[in-house]
Amino acid sequence: REQARLKASVVEEDTEEWQKDPRFTGLERVGGVDLSYIKGDESRACASLVVLSYPALEVLYQDCRMVAVSAPYVAGFLAFREVPVLVEAVQRLQQVEPQLQPQVLLVDGNGLLHPRGFGTACHLGVLTDLPCIGVAKNLLQVDGLVRDELHREQVRSLQRSGETFPLTGTSGKVLGMVLRSYNNSSKPLYVSVGHRVSLDTAVRLVRACCRFHVPEPIRQADIRSREYLRK
Repeated sequence: REQARLKASVVEEDTEEWQKDPRFTGLERVGGVDLSYIKGDESRACASLVVLSYPALEVLYQDCRMVAVSAPYVAGFLAFREVPVLVEAVQRLQQVEPQLQPQVLLVDGNGLLHPRGFGTACHLGVLTDLPCIGVAKNLLQVDGLVRDELHREQVRSLQRSGETFPLTGTSGKVLGMVLRSYNNSSKPLYVSVGHRVSLDTAVRLVRACCRFHVPEPIRQADIRSREYLRK
């Protein structure tokens, strides 16, 4: 019920002026979030929020801290496990460095590409009221989407960085885009709308933030959370 209630607030279109500009003029700060777990311990994790400058993609802010993860993992409800600690990280940033609040958040997970159309990127977007984009490394098999030979063939057809094809479910709805983010990587990214962004803008921004396979805000959040755990 809570998921359905929050889902009603999702905005699937661009709401910001910078989103409507082909070069994203006016976009200065892009955030990325990640949770890294200790091997063998599903109850504790390192929650990481980073904010990068745009277009230089240099780290302006980072917040890594150990958190208790109390909700069990239930397929389709991952957000209830992870989003509360990410919302807290955003709130801390708003308190200590409000001028560094990100204008958009990239989330290691899905948005509308989800069994009930409300993945982690949607959940986080609605609760923080920030534009959010879901960026996943694996295809979530929903609405008839499967990683079959046809899908693999379509992925192979993406020859150059920036090439895409839509993920259209059996319902006829386009749930996301498959993006080849980096020339040297044959593995695609699965981009979907989280909140307050159109799919076209989401794909363009993810591509613009990629120096490697994964967009830099998520990559830096991941690197920093793993390093924090290691230390």
